[in-house]
Amino acid sequence: MTPQPNPEAGAAVKAADRDHVFHSWSAQELIDPLAVAGAEGSHFWDYDGRRYLDFSSGLVYTNVGYQHPKIVAAIQEQAAKMTTFAPAFAVEARSEAARLIAERTPGDLDKIFFTNGGADAVEHAIRMARLHTGRPKVLSAYRSYHGGTQQAVNITGDPRRWASDSGTAGVVHFWAPYLYRSRFYAETEEQECARALEHLETTIAFEGPSTVAAIILETIPGTAGIMVPPPGYLAGVRELCDKYGIVFVLDEVMAGFGRTGEWFAADLFDVTPDLLTFAKGVNSGYVPLGGVAISGAIAETFGKRPYPGGLTYSGHPLACAAAVATIDVMAREGVVENAARLGADVVGPELRALAERHPSVGEVRGVGMFWALELVRDRETREPLVPYNAAGEANAPMAAFAAAAKKGGLWPFVNMNRTHVVPPCNIGEAELKEGLAVLDAALSVADEYTG
Repeated sequence: MTPQPNPEAGAAVKAADRDHVFHSWSAQELIDPLAVAGAEGSHFWDYDGRRYLDFSSGLVYTNVGYQHPKIVAAIQEQAAKMTTFAPAFAVEARSEAARLIAERTPGDLDKIFFTNGGADAVEHAIRMARLHTGRPKVLSAYRSYHGGTQQAVNITGDPRRWASDSGTAGVVHFWAPYLYRSRFYAETEEQECARALEHLETTIAFEGPSTVAAIILETIPGTAGIMVPPPGYLAGVRELCDKYGIVFVLDEVMAGFGRTGEWFAADLFDVTPDLLTFAKGVNSGYVPLGGVAISGAIAETFGKRPYPGGLTYSGHPLACAAAVATIDVMAREGVVENAARLGADVVGPELRALAERHPSVGEVRGVGMFWALELVRDRETREPLVPYNAAGEANAPMAAFAAAAKKGGLWPFVNMNRTHVVPPCNIGEAELKEGLAVLDAALSVADEYTG
């Protein structure tokens, strides 16, 4: 689709937004949202007709890009057939979506509880774990994000938690492995893995194993930095959970549905959790949908005992029809395989080449269509390009980098001192290389703040 400039319409959209929309995670008077006129594939455009290659996939959810015709058609067909129906009934779109998801989840995660998104999926996973075990506490990692609702944000380990942290949510945070900025003075992945597991087991011991209901981890942390866990870590967490009777929850809201080059990131590590949360890529974000995949043992807990939770729109037919179509598109068009191939053959090698050219790049890490560049002022000291949770003038270097990327027609995903490379999983190789070339140029701006 060719963008048609219409600045007058854009001004009207912008004015209405400024007057009436209250934006998340923002100081309302300090933001200037771009007015978007349309989107297709891996691109979107504004009302001036300027196109952007989206290296953020929205919020890392348009795994098959914008406006995929087969998913749009599925939503239209479902709307004509049945726009909505209460969750207590068996509905074709809901049943089929659950079946297709269960076919792809690891192990015996064969029961699907549908939610409206990732945060409430986490809320319900934690509720299930507490009811299943009869225990109150949840252990989660620093450098994590699990959602913006009350329990999910308390489980979160980044600064977005601070303003809402009640201090009584039954959550204990621990350090997960992150060799580049190791909290364990590790020098190798093996050391980092062993010491992180020892730290976690010590935390369990000091908290009291009989009080811990669940350990929740993002299989590969997303917003917090795409830190791929070292070999053996997730298997080690699984062993600790089995040892102490703790429910193991993997949050795959961002990492799931092809993002890592597998249907679920857990498949990369041959690990099966007791509960797995998902959202985002399940239907490329076309209609809000999330859920919890539930093991047989936990499902059995609620076989004759009612589960005390639900949502009006659980398994909404339009959302589920979009999920069915998305999974079908991913399977038929080889989207998961595309993410794996381009991640290994193009993104990884190209980003490592960028790191050699740019002193601002401290580390490259990732897999599939799920990568991060850690930007630093000094490679030797690993001082971040901007301070932790920087804002205003302190964040100027990252703001300048992002502005340079946008000027070049690339929309980046930027968080703290990192930029993430997370385009749609079905992006073409030519588009991908086009975006990486713009990223190369934008990093020259970040380089100006090094030394």
